[in-house]
Amino acid sequence: MYLAYSVLLALALVLSLPYWLIQMITHHKYRAGFKERFGILPARLKKDTERSAIWVHAVSVGEVLAVAGLIEKIPDRLAGHQIFVSTTTDTGQRLAREKFGPGNVFYFPLDFAFAIRPYLRFLRPELVVIAETEFWPNFLRLCRGSDAKVVIVNARISDRSFRGYRRIRTLLRRILRPIDLFLAQTEEDRKRLIDIGAPADRARAVGNLKFDLAAPVPPAIVESLRATIARVKAGPVIVAGSTMEGEEALLLRAFEIVRSTRPRAVLILAPRHPQRFAEVASLVESLGIVCWRRSLWSGEDPAGCVLLLDSIGELGPVYSLAQLAFVGGSLVEHGGHNILEPARYGVPIVIGPHYENFREMVNSFRQANAIRVVGPAELPLVFGELLTNEKERQSLGDSALKALRSQSGATGQTLQALEAVLEKT
Repeated sequence: MYLAYSVLLALALVLSLPYWLIQMITHHKYRAGFKERFGILPARLKKDTERSAIWVHAVSVGEVLAVAGLIEKIPDRLAGHQIFVSTTTDTGQRLAREKFGPGNVFYFPLDFAFAIRPYLRFLRPELVVIAETEFWPNFLRLCRGSDAKVVIVNARISDRSFRGYRRIRTLLRRILRPIDLFLAQTEEDRKRLIDIGAPADRARAVGNLKFDLAAPVPPAIVESLRATIARVKAGPVIVAGSTMEGEEALLLRAFEIVRSTRPRAVLILAPRHPQRFAEVASLVESLGIVCWRRSLWSGEDPAGCVLLLDSIGELGPVYSLAQLAFVGGSLVEHGGHNILEPARYGVPIVIGPHYENFREMVNSFRQANAIRVVGPAELPLVFGELLTNEKERQSLGDSALKALRSQSGATGQTLQALEAVLEKT
C-alpha cells in the first residue's frame, strides 16, 4: 500500500508541477522552505544532544496558535525535552519562528521517505505531536519505525473531511495504526475518529486547546489605533476578520448602510489570505470608500474609512478595538473560522450561516446566547440593530466571554495525556 501511495503522490506532484511553478513565479509562493520540504535540513536547526526531542507539527497560523499554550507549558511538565515545530504554510512558519525561535522551527517535509528520514535521524524525537488532523501515511509509518510515540492533539473532523475519510476508512485503519493517542476537541470528533478507523481505546475527547489561549500582548498598532480613534472621536468600530472571497463585497455594502447614519464608523477588514490584500484594497476603492492599508497607515483619521489589516498575527488583539466583530468564512460556503479571538475580549460576535467546521463551538455559543448567526440579507440590519442597542451588544459580548471561560481546561488534560504516553516508552 505504501509503495503504491508514494508512486501516486510522486505522479501527482509531477503532473501539478506547472501549477507550482506558476505560483512560485507570479505570486512568489512556495519558494520559502523549498529545500526543507525535500529533506534538506536548514543550518539554523540546533539540536541539544543532551535532551530528547519533541516534534510538534502545526500546519498554519491557526494550528500554531492552538498549540502555543501547550508548547509553553511542556518544559514545566515534560522537563528535559527540546521542542521543534514544523509548519506547512509560510504564514505559519513566520509566526512559529517568532514564537519559538528560528533555530527550533522548519518546514514540514513532503510525504516521501527520502524527505522525512533526514529529520527523524537528526531530531530522533521521542514524541511526535500533530495538531488537528494531518494523516500523512509515510510520515506516520516512519515515525513508528523510529520508535517515536505519535499523538494527535486538538483533533477535529469537519463535515467535508468526514465524508471523504469515510470513503477510504478501510485504508485509514492501517494508516492510523501507528498513532498512539487521539485527543479530540469534542465527543462528536471522537466518534468520527473511531468511525474512520481510530481504535476506540486510543481516542478520547479533552476539549479545544484554543479555549485556553490567553490574550496575546497587543502589538503597537493596536494602541496606536485606539489612541487615534479616541482622539478624533471615530467609531463605532467594526472588525471583520478572516474574510474570504465573496464576503468583502457583502460587508462593504453593510458598512455603507452603517455609514449613512454613523458617518464616523470604521471598518477594520482582515482578509484570511495575504495574497488577496491587493485585490480587497482595489474592491474597497472601487466603491469610493477611503482605504488605509495597515502597512502604510501613520495615524490618519480613520473615520468613515476601511482599514485593511494587511499583516499576519495581529488580528486577535485588533478585535479588542471593536464594538462589533464579524468572523469570516461563514457568509460563503467555506465552513467558518475561529470565533474565540473576539470572544476573548468580550466583543459581540456575528457570523454567517456556514460554520460547519466549527459546529460544536458555535452551537455551544448559540445555546448560551453568545453569538448571532445571520444570512447575507440580514447582515446590515443586524449590524444596525446591535450598534443601536448598547445593552444587547454588552449582553452578547459578556455571554461570549463566559462561554469561552466555561470550556477551558484542555491544555492540562492534553499535557497529562502526553506524560502518560511518554511513561510507556
